Amino acid sequence: MDTRRLLRTSALALSSLSVLVSGCTGGSSPSDAVESPAAASSPSSASAAPSAGLERYYTQKLTWRECGVPGFDCAKMEAPLDYDAPGEGSIELAVARKKATGPGKRLGSLQVNPGGPGGSALEYLQAYAGIGYPAPVRARYDMVAVDPRGVAHSEPVECLTGAEMDAYTQVDQTPDDTAETAALTRAYRDFAAGCEKRSGEVLPHVSTVEAARDMDILRAVLGDGKLTYVGASYGTFLGATYAELFPERVGRLVLDGAMDPSLSARELNRDQTAGFETAFQAFAADCVQQPDCPLGQTSAADASARMKAFFAQVDADPVPTGESRELGESLATTGVVAAMYDEGAWPQLREALASAMDGDGSGLLLLADSYYERSADGSYANLMYANAAVNCLDLPPAFKDASAVRSALPEFEKASPVFGKGFAWAALNCTFWPTSATGAPHRIEAEGAAPIVVVGTTRDPATPYKWAESLAAQLDSGTLLTYDGDGHTAYGRGSDCIDTAINTYLLEGTPPKDGKRC
Repeated sequence: MDTRRLLRTSALALSSLSVLVSGCTGGSSPSDAVESPAAASSPSSASAAPSAGLERYYTQKLTWRECGVPGFDCAKMEAPLDYDAPGEGSIELAVARKKATGPGKRLGSLQVNPGGPGGSALEYLQAYAGIGYPAPVRARYDMVAVDPRGVAHSEPVECLTGAEMDAYTQVDQTPDDTAETAALTRAYRDFAAGCEKRSGEVLPHVSTVEAARDMDILRAVLGDGKLTYVGASYGTFLGATYAELFPERVGRLVLDGAMDPSLSARELNRDQTAGFETAFQAFAADCVQQPDCPLGQTSAADASARMKAFFAQVDADPVPTGESRELGESLATTGVVAAMYDEGAWPQLREALASAMDGDGSGLLLLADSYYERSADGSYANLMYANAAVNCLDLPPAFKDASAVRSALPEFEKASPVFGKGFAWAALNCTFWPTSATGAPHRIEAEGAAPIVVVGTTRDPATPYKWAESLAAQLDSGTLLTYDGDGHTAYGRGSDCIDTAINTYLLEGTPPKDGKRC
């Protein structure tokens, strides 16, 4: 189990998306004419001279061609590998779009990111955002996505083979003795060494700051004076970072399922531990009212005790799954965690838990595989590799060594009696990272930016609600929109109140009243 700050929208958390953009390559076909930017955009922002050495990136022309799914176009965009030395090499980033369908005046481009870090924005666009976002929004905006550097189709970070990743996901993450602690530490070291061996050149250059600067190049290349953007989960940190770097270029930004940039890695991991506990308690309270609940029909507290007992049981005696991988505690926990992202997965989790308790772990294994984006052929998407690479570059490690984790176990287990121990040990993974962190926790105020809508869900597991409250308060122009509900993120998940407020903001520029609740 490696749940350290895996922050992605629930639209991806439980689906294994196929690679729909295999045709996303450059070509000799002529570039589409760039349509006029939105009327509300500032011409001076669009034409502002880029920093020295960046001119060729800001003035490049994209060559669009059909790819993967009818109605979607793809292109490749160049950005400097190192923004401090833009003339010393570039990185190629994959971009996709679905043009505005009409009717109504085109408002420009709407960039989207589903989070992660490591979630593919292109696959999210093609599988969900480009067809599932509200029709009035898709009618007026070109829907656009760029896979951040190191992610999916943008020179992806690679670390392990499929077989090695299988072994990694099964390592015991609740070590009981010196030998198990050494095995877990060795797994983290080997993971980091694999990333350095296979992706050493790109590892120092996949930070959120660099990804945000790439978004500004794309904004300019698309002809938009200001950025319109919907970022979910980790995508909120990406959007807030953009606002910090380019406040005068902020158009309409929606940050859904917000992160708090002022927190350290240890604080983020501890808060997320508490978030998953909150979500599990909501699941447990619902489960005990269902006739098929495998955790009993008495109380949420009793269900929690049974859940912990089950984890201890499979730690000592893994359950068969019908294949070579058995269901131990790490995979079982990951399967449960995966279902916390969306309350729609709760019936599936009840069934999977009941089967596992009856000796068949295949259901929980399927949930765990969806979380890790493991395909049936044993290959993995690069989600977990990019996730570690970005997280470990953005913030100094949560812990300096295994002894520091042991000292922190009481606070993590207080945050979550069910998940605390495993989540604390999962936060050790950046300790052995080959590249030193370039970022640090800090407040983001983005003074001078246009109104930014920050969305928080009260029982969100991955991005606790208090993070949204904090980010909205930090941002000079932040306005908080609250969804009182379950699951991860809020936009496009069934709340007419939330969707109407965000649609109005995107289409008319009018943000919801600060503090509005749905």
